[in-house]
Amino acid sequence: MKVLLHYQRFRFIWLTKSAGRHFHRDPQLRTPLTLADFEAINRLEKPLPKNFNFAADVLDQWSQKEKSGERPANPALWWVNGKGEEVKWSFRDLGSLSRKAANVLTKPCGLQRGDRVAVILPRIPEWWLINVACMRTGLVFMPGTIQLTRKDILYRLQASKAKCIVASEDVAPAVDSIVSECPHLKTKLLVSPHCWDGWLSFQELLQSASEEHSCVETGSQEPMAIYFTSGTTGSPKMAQHSQSSLGIGYALCGRYWLDLTPSDIMWNMSDTGWIKAAIGSVFSTWLRGACVFVHRMAQFNTDTFLDTLTTYPITTLCSAPTVYRMLVQKDLKRYQFKSLRHCLTGGEPLNPEVLEQWKAQTGLELYEGYGQTEVGIICANRKGQEIKPGSMGKGVVPYDVQIIDENGNILPAGKEGEIALRLENTRPFCFFSEYVDNPEKTDATIRRNFYVTGDRGVMDNDGYFWFVGRADDVIISSGYRIGPFEVESALIEHPAVVESAVVSSPDPVRGEVVKAFVVLAAPFKSSNHEKLTAELQDHVKNSTAPYKYPRKVEFVQELPKTITGKIKRNVLRDQEWGRV
Repeated sequence: MKVLLHYQRFRFIWLTKSAGRHFHRDPQLRTPLTLADFEAINRLEKPLPKNFNFAADVLDQWSQKEKSGERPANPALWWVNGKGEEVKWSFRDLGSLSRKAANVLTKPCGLQRGDRVAVILPRIPEWWLINVACMRTGLVFMPGTIQLTRKDILYRLQASKAKCIVASEDVAPAVDSIVSECPHLKTKLLVSPHCWDGWLSFQELLQSASEEHSCVETGSQEPMAIYFTSGTTGSPKMAQHSQSSLGIGYALCGRYWLDLTPSDIMWNMSDTGWIKAAIGSVFSTWLRGACVFVHRMAQFNTDTFLDTLTTYPITTLCSAPTVYRMLVQKDLKRYQFKSLRHCLTGGEPLNPEVLEQWKAQTGLELYEGYGQTEVGIICANRKGQEIKPGSMGKGVVPYDVQIIDENGNILPAGKEGEIALRLENTRPFCFFSEYVDNPEKTDATIRRNFYVTGDRGVMDNDGYFWFVGRADDVIISSGYRIGPFEVESALIEHPAVVESAVVSSPDPVRGEVVKAFVVLAAPFKSSNHEKLTAELQDHVKNSTAPYKYPRKVEFVQELPKTITGKIKRNVLRDQEWGRV
């Protein structure tokens, strides 16, 4: 992390001229849009403008407000690593540095508008710089968790035809081992204080880059980002979002769910590979002019977490239910969270007991939200709204959330069905654009005049929604989405495995975990099951991202005799959860 120390000298470089640009080409609409305008567009009360760019039309507006004194002197990004290193960037600092980063991407890296850039970085400030630099240059940002293995990275680079990869030195060896199989990859950009053969140094290039950069005027529906999302079968799909679906689509989320103001400091614990990082650590927070707080924390530690909450003036906290389950095991009354006022959770169902324990020990409510990579936040508990323990809250604007049956008919209150969003004449701009190169999967999300989420739930008489489970087999463990097919594919590569079925299994801390039912090959039937379990777990960790490995393994003589893997999983999952 020595690279970050070199950035400190840029903190006091101020812009000498306006960094903003006019939002519209239309001479009657030259005034830049305000936050109120973005919220009206999000409510569908105003039309979507032809052009939009989050860096120019939001971040640079905050930069101008800093310069004029309209915005308080709070940081836009506040990063710490728990080892004494700290970075604080104002919006003007962020603007200056992201312009330099934009020049790195377009000049020495040779990237052009529309090119796809894979970014595999941990929670370090460079992740935010690259993110904003991609916006300024019209590049398509494709984040990935640092837990991705060689095989995962190969799939993503080949499927996306990425022209560039930005990665840390922890990932560089895996990339180098597969680069010969990625003909579209032209540039490797390393974020590290060290040099690496065959890689350009982001640190060196950033220091010498010019601060002068003209932001590309991107179309509102132009691609901005691609997120790889796991499904029931096959490899992860590429969900593509537009400049406006992310950049404007979270304006109301920031106001009503996150309850943010420009004086707030938001700590969102999401991994940089997931869209939840974009929601809580980029778009919703910066739309409101609030500060994004980041702790490097490579491995979660409850003591470090609690010390951070007591040391820094964090006002707003968002983390997966798993974190809160761990925290309530501590004596929280010993800690003084002097600034903390609003706590949120999402990514997996929240146990009512955890909500009650958190409130009893801290005096703070937990506001659960529910959403998807494809469409953002769908339901949420808002401040001022009664919280029903175990509920995901009510549907959020602009969505009309309903429970439907397999034919697309709306079901009455209390009846279980699929959670869906009613569509009007056109597809809402805040939806994802498509699953790239997969029109069949994209079309399959629509049933009559509804977008179907793939989740099952119930709505009560008061309009509150209750999560029941996935309509497909996707496992949500500690907020991570895990496709069973990916784990089964990894297991079958091991010589001991003849057949396997992977399902979710209840867990008191993670909500649910991956469990594998395994049929062994004859030579391995007499093996020590404890040792073989550990061997299979290590094999999956090495074959795919480590968070996907089966924490439970059960050896069986045979699997249910059914036609498809999905039905096998349904039978085993129902047994595991006591539904039969």
